[in-house]
Amino acid sequence: MLNQGVLIMAKTTTGSIPIGIRCNCKWMSDIGDLAAFAKENGFECVDTGAWAPEQIKALSDAGVALGTVDLPEPWSELAAVDSARRTAAVDRCVDYVKSVYEYGARVFFVCPFGDDAAENRQTAMDHAIAGYGRLCEQIAGLPGGGAKIVLEGWPGPAPNFPVLACTPEGYRTIIEGTGAANLGVNFDPSHLIRMGIDPVRFLEEFVSASFHVHGKDTEILGENLYEYGTLQTAVAPPSISFGETYWRYTIPGHGCTRWGKLLGILADAGYGGSISIELEDMNFNGTEEGEKRGFIASRDFLVHA
Repeated sequence: MLNQGVLIMAKTTTGSIPIGIRCNCKWMSDIGDLAAFAKENGFECVDTGAWAPEQIKALSDAGVALGTVDLPEPWSELAAVDSARRTAAVDRCVDYVKSVYEYGARVFFVCPFGDDAAENRQTAMDHAIAGYGRLCEQIAGLPGGGAKIVLEGWPGPAPNFPVLACTPEGYRTIIEGTGAANLGVNFDPSHLIRMGIDPVRFLEEFVSASFHVHGKDTEILGENLYEYGTLQTAVAPPSISFGETYWRYTIPGHGCTRWGKLLGILADAGYGGSISIELEDMNFNGTEEGEKRGFIASRDFLVHA
C-alpha cells in the first residue's frame, strides 16, 4: 500500500500521467475487492471488459474511474464482409456505448480483427474502414464530448495474424481511411517490440492519435533468438507463457522498452490519458498474490521511469 494506507494517486514523474490497471485476472471479478485494491494502491483507473452496465455502474459508484471499456464481441463483425452484418455490429456497439456512457465510460477498446482470415487484406481493411467509420460517427456526438475508440495493436494469433491495425501501415490506413477524429491508438509498446517495430518512432508518429496507453513490456530472449530464429516452428519449442520461442511479455522495466523516452514524448504532446498496466508475465501471473505483486512492481517502476 502507498503511504501506509493514505490514498495517493500513482502518477509518473515524467508527465504526471495517472497509472491504472487492466482487468485480466480471475480475482478481479469481485468488484468490491477490485475497487479496494485499486484505491489502496493508488491506481486511478481500471480498464474493464464489456461488462454489463450494472457492473460498470458498481465500479464507478465504488469511486474508481474508468480507463477503457471493451466493445462487445465478436469484434470481427465490425469488419464483416456482408454490409448487413457490419451494420448490425455497429448498432450493437452503439447501444452498448450508450448504456455505459452515463457511468463515465468514454474510451472503448477493441482489436480490429478482419472477418475472414483468408480474405485479401486490402479488402478486409476496406470493410473495417466502413464499419469503424460508421461506429465512430454515431458515438462522436454523445453529450459531454463524445466517445472514442482505441485500436489495440496485438497482431492476433498465428499463422494469419488477422488484426488489421498493429503496424504503422495498418494504423495509418484505417485512421486516415475513416477520417474519424475519435478513432485512435491504444499504444502498447510490447506488441511493437515483438514485431521488430521501434515503439519510440511509432509514438513520435502517432502520439496525437494515442488516446490510451498500456503498461506492458517485451523481453527479447537473445539465446533463443539465435537458437530458433523468428520464422520457423521449433522442433522442440521451449515452454514460454505469454510469449513464443524468442520473446515474452513482461511487466514494465523487465523488457526492452525505453519508458523514460516514451513518457517524455507523451508529456511533450500534452497527453491527457492514463497508463493502464496489463499484466502478462510468467514471473507474476498464476496466483492472486503474484499478480498483485506484479501490478505493484509495475506501478513502482512507472512512477520513477
